[in-house]
Amino acid sequence: MPLDANVEHLLADLVRLLNHGASADEFSRRLALAEALPDAARRADLVEVVRMAMAVRNRLEFQQQRERGMLAVSESAQDLSSRLELNDVLHAIVVRARKLLGSHLAWLSVYDPVVGEFQALAADGALSQGVSRMTAGRDLGVAGLVMSTRLPFTTPDYLHDTRFRHDPALDDTFRAEGIAALVGLPLIWDQEVIGLLFVADRYHRTHDALSVSILSTLATHGAVAIRNAMAFEQAASALRNAEAARAELERHTRNIQAAADAHEQLTSLLAKGASLSELCGSVAQLLGGSVLIVDEASHVISEGIAPGHASDAAAAYDPHGPRSDAIRQALNTSRREGRSVVAYQTEHDICRVMSVIGGRDVLGAILLFRRDALDALSVRTFERTASVVGIVLLSQERMEAAKTRDASALLRNMVSFRQDEPALMRDRAERFGVNLGQPLSLLLVEIDGLEAGYVIRRLRTGSPLPGTLSDEVDGAIAVLCNTTRAGDVVQSFTALAGREFGLGYRGVLSKPVRAVEELPALYAALRRALAILGRLGVKGHILGQNEMALYSVLFETHDRASLDAYLRATLGAVLAQEEKRSAEMLATLLCYFDHNQNAKETAQHLGLHVNTVRQRLSTIEDLVGHWGHATRALEVHVALRLWHLSRPTV
Repeated sequence: MPLDANVEHLLADLVRLLNHGASADEFSRRLALAEALPDAARRADLVEVVRMAMAVRNRLEFQQQRERGMLAVSESAQDLSSRLELNDVLHAIVVRARKLLGSHLAWLSVYDPVVGEFQALAADGALSQGVSRMTAGRDLGVAGLVMSTRLPFTTPDYLHDTRFRHDPALDDTFRAEGIAALVGLPLIWDQEVIGLLFVADRYHRTHDALSVSILSTLATHGAVAIRNAMAFEQAASALRNAEAARAELERHTRNIQAAADAHEQLTSLLAKGASLSELCGSVAQLLGGSVLIVDEASHVISEGIAPGHASDAAAAYDPHGPRSDAIRQALNTSRREGRSVVAYQTEHDICRVMSVIGGRDVLGAILLFRRDALDALSVRTFERTASVVGIVLLSQERMEAAKTRDASALLRNMVSFRQDEPALMRDRAERFGVNLGQPLSLLLVEIDGLEAGYVIRRLRTGSPLPGTLSDEVDGAIAVLCNTTRAGDVVQSFTALAGREFGLGYRGVLSKPVRAVEELPALYAALRRALAILGRLGVKGHILGQNEMALYSVLFETHDRASLDAYLRATLGAVLAQEEKRSAEMLATLLCYFDHNQNAKETAQHLGLHVNTVRQRLSTIEDLVGHWGHATRALEVHVALRLWHLSRPTV
């Protein structure tokens, strides 16, 4: 082909390559052809033309790269501005940064002033968890350098770069991740560095100014997006707090209204003279649980259950049960502090108690059983309930006192030597179910360690005795009734004492008297008999007055020491035996005397063989001496009776 044609073809080819955006290699091959032309003059011109074409191609490529970068930045700005969640924004920034530079990984760190370190908050492209947990000191690594200069920093070989102080721990992470080249840029908002953006490659790479510039623009947009997201998060948090505060205020307002309604309801019930049972049921409904009202001895006097809130613990309540100690301690705390107290908590129930006080006296307590705890306002409602219950209990106590005042006055008058007119006493006694025209019996009891007034109250509430007059008289418990009811009265009192007072009581039941005028002398005789029982150390017995007649004559002026001396002198040899054997032998001898010294009847009564009884009697006779004489037999029999009286009933 002629030379001119070759040159013309080369020029056309250059234009075609520029039009199609050919690669640099294509232009390099055209440059080689131009340099191979034999005509030196024409060769120089063609080489210059090819070089100019290559320059145009490079400028076009630079412009296209810049346009792509700006387009990517613009898209990133739009993407970031559409995100409001901070974590989404941080993740979007690192993803965009990695894609813009076509790098292996990117992450974003912020400075935590509390710990004094940079901490990575978001990462993309990392192979290990170490990158997302990276930390660095403020004056170490590229982070410290970018933070201090507020300018971008690039390095093709991070691990061997000596322009900054290395952090050994951070270097280990980079080495494990295979990081070589690194670009670090500050995210600046309002002259403040709010974060650091890093882009890294696992090979040595040099970043040009355009790449760094585009990345810086992304960092600027990222700073704005982060700030907006933070502002949105603060606004959302403030909104949530405001909503929570509003909801709490509404809840508090509802609770206050509910408390006011509850107070109004209780006050209305009190004004209407509602019974304790009605009040208890109302409180149970107000508080959504089971309510027990107990007296001063912890016995239930009223109960209420809200529908659907029946409590097994309330149903199983026992004043002397396994939970009684916990309830008693909680009530002591409640009395001391004037507030309600949680007594105990199980898997299904919470027991809250409140002591009910009237003046200086304990009137009782309220027990609330619920599945869940009360809020503060409900606790206050429960505690205010104690005041209302206290008013009702005081009112009942006054009414009861009014009812019993006449009965107490009448009883005291009857046992006094200054009695009223018999007709007047007869009319007053009939109102209480006591017929003075029929035989009368008087019971007198002492209880160790308890006030008689408390026992009287327990008799009237825990074990009512209709048709009786009862009161505390001179520190003892006196009960007057018709003789036909005397057995029931003794049985009721013994049952109550066994449940609540133990064996620390002793009493005397009088013989029947036909005239009320005999009561003062009868009362005086019972007082003397009661004193003798005390000297004898009798506990857990209520004896008939006839049983005490002999002892009243023999031992009325004796003290406990002289009685013990009498027993030792008479029965000492047997008493010295081992306790169980001694009791067995003395009981056998007492039964023998009570059966007219008949061994066969004694054996039948004791369920023993007659030979066993005779062997025991022989052994006892060897110890205490022969009782064949009437005087000695009486002496031994009286001593056995005293021994039997001094033993508490089991």
